[in-house]
Amino acid sequence: MTRSGLALSHVGLWVHDLERMEDFYTRVLGFTVTDRGQLPGPSGPVDLVFTSRDPDEHHQIVLARGRPAKLGFNVINQLSLKADSLSTLREMHRRLVAEKVRDLIPVTHGNAISVYGLDPEGTRLELFIDTPWYVLQPLRVALDCSLDDEALMRRVEAHARSLPGFKPRSEWRAEMARRMGVP
Repeated sequence: MTRSGLALSHVGLWVHDLERMEDFYTRVLGFTVTDRGQLPGPSGPVDLVFTSRDPDEHHQIVLARGRPAKLGFNVINQLSLKADSLSTLREMHRRLVAEKVRDLIPVTHGNAISVYGLDPEGTRLELFIDTPWYVLQPLRVALDCSLDDEALMRRVEAHARSLPGFKPRSEWRAEMARRMGVP
């Protein structure tokens, strides 16, 4: 039995050898690469590989090149929790603000709305909801949480529609199901 509100969704891992880790997760564990690309990182571009075993989930494990030889930080890139509604996500955001969580930032990925912040020991957390759309990943654009629900969703949808690869999530899901051999 689980509590309502949040559910574990995906994890990001810093890795030394991205190609080796991608091979292991896809060949040995049966994950499918759903997207790949780069985002700016604190020490330069970070190569990312998004993987999943579930066509309903864009990614369950993200592999990120950049794990140092000597670990001077937490090797977990992020822990992500899926909220059951925008209302829950907004409530969690309010709680994080009240707790003065460090590095708190709401964003859109086009296919999701996320709130990022650090736990007390510095592990990055992501709380999110999916949107009904898909756009090529990776993507991260800051959001204004002061907007009401309707205005926020209109802004997220308009932005998503303007991006390469935009399609309804149902089309993306059907494509991933086919690639994964899932009905």
